[in-house]
Amino acid sequence: MQIFTAGQTADLLPFPELVDILRDVVRDYAAGDILSPERMVIDTADAGGHLLCMPSVAPDIMATKLITIFHGNRALPVIQGQVTCCDARDGAFLFTLDGPETTGRRTAAMSMLAIRLLHRTAPRHVLVIGAGTQAKGHVHALRALHPEATIRIRGRKPAAVAALCTALDPTGHHVRPEAPGDAEAADIIITTTSSHQIVYDAAPRPGRLVIGVGAYRPEMIEIGPNLVLNSRLFVDDPIGAPSEAGDLIQAGVDWQTVHPLATAIDTPPPPDMPVLFKSVGCAAWDLAACRLARRRLAEGAA
Repeated sequence: MQIFTAGQTADLLPFPELVDILRDVVRDYAAGDILSPERMVIDTADAGGHLLCMPSVAPDIMATKLITIFHGNRALPVIQGQVTCCDARDGAFLFTLDGPETTGRRTAAMSMLAIRLLHRTAPRHVLVIGAGTQAKGHVHALRALHPEATIRIRGRKPAAVAALCTALDPTGHHVRPEAPGDAEAADIIITTTSSHQIVYDAAPRPGRLVIGVGAYRPEMIEIGPNLVLNSRLFVDDPIGAPSEAGDLIQAGVDWQTVHPLATAIDTPPPPDMPVLFKSVGCAAWDLAACRLARRRLAEGAA
């Protein structure tokens, strides 16, 4: 069984192809052709760490992600883990991808799919809130798919924001720290923090797509209830969202008004209303990454 490093995993999962294959997997998952139960999360005895197990099964392959999250880590990464892919016909173990790299890339690719299905035009001005790993991954995805877009970064620590922008775009032509007026100009807002306090709650605006990536637990929140309750709501995983989407849970949404992203493949929302897409992730999206990696390996990509 092949075991791929983070760099090798990234090479196997180019964003354009990953977005395309995610679109197919989103449809298959909604149709019941892919089984993906809610993730299992177990806290460590001192409540300082978490173990996450996420299995999924499709007719062709099976994928299981095992991840640990320890926010107090200093010598080791906060998130560690792996995604193992097996053949669904005979159970043979095929390969293992780097877990954090797979998670980061498929999460950013899901946001890019939401832009394709819910915004329907190429983004011109994007505001990314956060300066961590997810922010970096989303900028990479935006640069790969929408190279003409201007991207601005907002974060709590100006030095971290400046360092991230310099690392992502040394010329500063496309990626820069947020300046006055950038938020108002943005047609796409992406929140990527692990905040327990609201970081974005501007008035909803028709034609603007807000994407919430952080707040993956009920007690977490990034997007305020004013925007949540006055937007057309979509989620990537309607099974996991009611127990994981902190922004929507704390806003007290009526879940009957929340639409799976899969519905937008054939029936996109009207262009004259504000839209919020909440991404919580599920194992089916890791399976999509494994499906792409398997195809590229068969084509001689590694």
